[in-house]
Parts: sequence; C-alpha cells; structure tokens
Amino acid sequence: MTLVERFDRAVERFGQRPYVLTDTAALTYAEVQERSRAIARGLFALGVAPGDRVAMVIDNRPAFVAVKLAIARLGATAVPINFSYQAADLATVLAACEAEVLIGIDAAIGVDHLAVLDELAPGWETGVSSAQVPRLRGVVLVDNARRPAALDLTGLVELGRRIDEAAVLTLESAAGPDDACDVVFTSGTSGHPLGAVLTHDMVLRSAYGSAYHRAMTDGWRICFSLPMYHVFGYVEGLLAALYVGGAVVPHAVFNPRSILTSVQAHRVQEVLFVPTMSVAVVEEATRRRYDTSSLESVFSAAAAAPVRLWEQIDQVLGPRQVFTGYGQTEVSAATTLTLPGDPLEAVAETVGRMKLGGCAAPADLDGALAAYRTVDPFSGAALTAGAEGELSVRGPIVTRGYFRDPERSAALIDADGWLRTGDLGRVRPDGYLELTGRSGELFKVGGELVAPKQVEQVLTGHPDVEQAYVAGVPDNRLGEVGWAWVVRTPGSTLTEAELVRHCRDQLAGFKVPRRVVFADADALPKTTTGKIQKFVLIREATA
Repeated sequence: MTLVERFDRAVERFGQRPYVLTDTAALTYAEVQERSRAIARGLFALGVAPGDRVAMVIDNRPAFVAVKLAIARLGATAVPINFSYQAADLATVLAACEAEVLIGIDAAIGVDHLAVLDELAPGWETGVSSAQVPRLRGVVLVDNARRPAALDLTGLVELGRRIDEAAVLTLESAAGPDDACDVVFTSGTSGHPLGAVLTHDMVLRSAYGSAYHRAMTDGWRICFSLPMYHVFGYVEGLLAALYVGGAVVPHAVFNPRSILTSVQAHRVQEVLFVPTMSVAVVEEATRRRYDTSSLESVFSAAAAAPVRLWEQIDQVLGPRQVFTGYGQTEVSAATTLTLPGDPLEAVAETVGRMKLGGCAAPADLDGALAAYRTVDPFSGAALTAGAEGELSVRGPIVTRGYFRDPERSAALIDADGWLRTGDLGRVRPDGYLELTGRSGELFKVGGELVAPKQVEQVLTGHPDVEQAYVAGVPDNRLGEVGWAWVVRTPGSTLTEAELVRHCRDQLAGFKVPRRVVFADADALPKTTTGKIQKFVLIREATA
C-alpha cells in the first residue's frame, strides 16, 4: 500500500494515541492526519500535482511529520534535505531533484536558512526566479515570524480552505505502492551525495520488517535525535512505530541529558543512536541518575563499536536487548540486524543477519528482506560464498536507481538488481554479516593496500581509546600514508608514541599510522546523522 494508506489505517486503530511527543507538543494520530490533510489542500492550491518533487528542509519538529504525509497525500514525491546545507549544497540538491516547491525552516544548527534563500533567489518571499534553481517556483516557511511577507504553513492552510476537500481526497489514490515516495540524498560521508529513489512499498516494507525483527510491542515509543530526513530516523523510527501504534520522541539537536530526560519522562522503549551518541549517553548516565527502566532496546548502528561500549550500554542503561545493524539510504534503512538475545560479542563483531520481514518478505529470500553477496571491488565479478569483497545487495527494499542519473545508476546497479554498496565485508556461514571497511576508503602505502577498518579495530582495542578513525593522506614519497584520529577515554594520558607501539605489535609496518591526532569527539567533522566525514579529515590533514 502507499504511505498514506498505511498511516490512515493506523489512525483507524490508534487515532487517540500519541504519535509525536516532544517537550512542547503531544500530537495524536488523528491530529497528525487532520493537519496533513489541511497542508495537502494548501499545496494543491499552490499547484502541486502527482509526481512533483516537494523539497523539505525541516529539522525534527512535529511539522516534519505532517508535511511529509501531506506531500504523499497528493501523490507527490518528498525530497527531505539535510538542514545543515549552505547555499551551494542546497542549490545543487534542489536543481538535481527538480523541486517545484520548498518547505523549510528559518534557521537550524548554525545555518540561517533565510540568508541562504536570499542568496539563491532574491525576493523569494513574493515569487521565485533563479537560474540556480530553475524549477523552483514557491517557498513555504514553517513559521514566518522573521519574514512576515513570506507564506508559512498557517497561511498555506488558509489558502487550502478555498479548495474542495474531495478534490484532494481523490488524489490520495493517484499514487501506487511502486511510485516514488521519496528521493533521499546520501548523507555525504564521501562528499558526493546522490538522490536514491525510494518507493512507498520499499520504505513501508522495510519499516514493517524492522518492527517485526526488533520484536516491538504494542505502543512502543522510540526516542532519537537522528534527523528524520535520513532513513535511520525516518524508517527505523517514524515509520516503524506505525505498525504497533507507537510514538516517536524526536529531538532537533543531540544532547545526552535531553535524551535521557525524555526516556524517563515518556517511558521510552527504544533509543536510536550512532556509536558517537552512545558513548556520550553512557557517560552522562554515569554522572547523573536517570530512570531508564522502561528501555527495552538500544539500537546503535552506522559505525563500528568495541565490545566494551556494548557492555557499558548494557550495564549503565540496562536495556533488555541491544541491537546493531547495517544499511544505507539506497536500501531503505537497515538490511541486517542482530537478533534479540544475541550475545554482546555478536553485536560487536558483526552487523547482524538479514532483516526478517515476516509477511513482508518475498518467498525467494527465505523470510528476509534482502540478500547479500560479495564482488571483486575492482572488476565487479561475483566471488565465492563467504569470500571477503565488496558487498552487493538486492531485494524488495533496494532502490532501482538514482533520480535523473542513469549513468550512476547503471554503474552501481546491475540488470539483476544487485546494488554495489561500496562497503567491504563477507557473509559468514551462519548468515551474519561482517564489515571490513569501505572500498572507497582503501588506500595504498608504497603500493601495499590498507583497509582502515582493520587499523581502527586495533586502535580501539587499546583500553585508553574510545573512538578511532583512519584514512589515507597524500604523501610525496609513498603516495599515501595512514593517519589516525583518536578520541581518548576520559582522563587518559595516552601518547602518540605509545599508541604507535601498540599498533606495531599487531600490524604490518605499512599499516601502522604515520600520524596520530588526538581529538575531542565533539570536534570531529560529522554528518547530521553522526557519521564521521573522513574526506574532511583528509582535506584538513593535506592542508
């Protein structure tokens, strides 16, 4: 079914239950439905038609949910965009997706979006005309307090009152399950975002599988600060909750104290983290007392974590289960997950097994929603079962292509639907997936190939290392050399020389980092989903 059909069915069952909970608002399923229908009528009045792209630059506030559903009600396609983008990046994405309308906020995390709009399309409040974004013809603000002349959601709803509701309701059947629901741009850890096309069926099938695999119970509440423009917060949080009449507790900014306070206040069952967030939350929970007894699950993914972090999560937060997983934008969030009850060693050493889909799984995938194999990272040739190589995936939740980019689509997705992920790993005989690095992160030191993940695992094996990131930096003599960016445990006096000796004891000489840079976790460049941007580290090191 479509996203709207799924949501409206949830309203029939859970209408008076809360769906979105924040410090300032508590919206029920029925209230979100009513708000989304009102916004949809306003967008219809602006001329938004089935198939049009509507861009969203909205952080984790309740308006995101209503706007997202409103776009789907018109059979249009949502393009949720990273709200940390400045003018150049925003212009690139808006032009690439051929957005007709942009719905945005005035500012977020240090970005003045009004100034960005002024730069892209001067006079946008009364009409958009810009060579940089030629298809864009309208901008709607969530709140126009700073620009009263601009149309905002309140004004949009008023505009929609002139429209016969029946005209909009007929459009709700215009889209089908296999039509585009979202064009989601990759988070940019490599610096080259692409717009993956995700259908209604893909995101819903993936969300159902996540609720099923993670054994969510009735009314399950999920707290996160991961942005809902990204598939982790969107599919694993917002959509998965639909299937159990649950609620989301989204935070616009990550703050460990706020997260733990929400868990306590809203009796949250699950929190979604990336490892950098997990570390900060555990540290906060050891400093102050919080009631985390409601926690059924901690789901921490998107990067490797040493076993001691999982042990700390288990001991300090006390969830009944911990999960990790693996996925990406192109595969509608997670494709693998550990199972409830898996030992912590499995959570630390693997990213789980293929995500179970229950009734959402096709018959040919043995109850799962995706299948993986490995290919040669240079030739693309399939490797034997169990061999290490570049991971390739296919299944009903895997994108069929990138928006208006047939060349990139053909390069990464073959005729049988296998998508090359860019990640290195292997599928173990027991069905669990091991990651060994990024094919794009491999570098050569004097002609010898180095996989950063192997070096990172050695570094985090030191008891005084909390996080470690390795990348190849240009070198005049050897072509490239390894640099390591390391976050020490609190109070540690670990030196570069000591850490290099630790590496020399376990690694071939060419794999040992030539430089170790100690950094504060907060100072490392990250995407808004918490992933480390190694290309920024390399650029800074090169400079």
